[in-house]
Amino acid sequence: MKEDIEDNIPEEGAENTAGQNGSETENEVNQEQDNNSSVEEQLKELNDRYVRLYSEFDNYRKRTNKEKIDIISSANAGLLKDLIPTLDDFERAIANNQQTEDIEALKEGFLLIFNKFKAVLESKGLKQMEAKGQPFDSEIHEAIANIPAPAPELAGCVVDDVEKGYYLNDKVIRYAKVVVGQ
Repeated sequence: MKEDIEDNIPEEGAENTAGQNGSETENEVNQEQDNNSSVEEQLKELNDRYVRLYSEFDNYRKRTNKEKIDIISSANAGLLKDLIPTLDDFERAIANNQQTEDIEALKEGFLLIFNKFKAVLESKGLKQMEAKGQPFDSEIHEAIANIPAPAPELAGCVVDDVEKGYYLNDKVIRYAKVVVGQ
């Protein structure tokens, strides 16, 4: 019996390991909970930053689309504003044509209006394509017919342009419809 009591008495220098194991487990659990809560906070913060960044990008996209539409509509407004005087000239010419019998004056008036109209378009960057006599180029020409070449040097070249092509600031906006010599 004396030996049983001695077995239960801790020896000097021996510490109660059961108490420490319990407190160590508690400390580990507390640290894991602290780590989990800090990870959750970081996750919430990153998610919040992501949502804000996504919203900012979406607003930027909407704003730039609106600006594009505004630029396009104002560009058209500038062209139309420059064409209004030509429209006025056509209206005056039509009114005068009903009373005039001078064919030469009529021709000269329409030629003046045409030149004014062409000058406005050229000032906006429109340039007429020169196709007749040039080698056929499928990048800028649209062949609508092939005919025997009237001269040997016109083989593979544009013999006639049925519809003129146009550039806008060196970019083709309408292909020339041409007849090509074979």
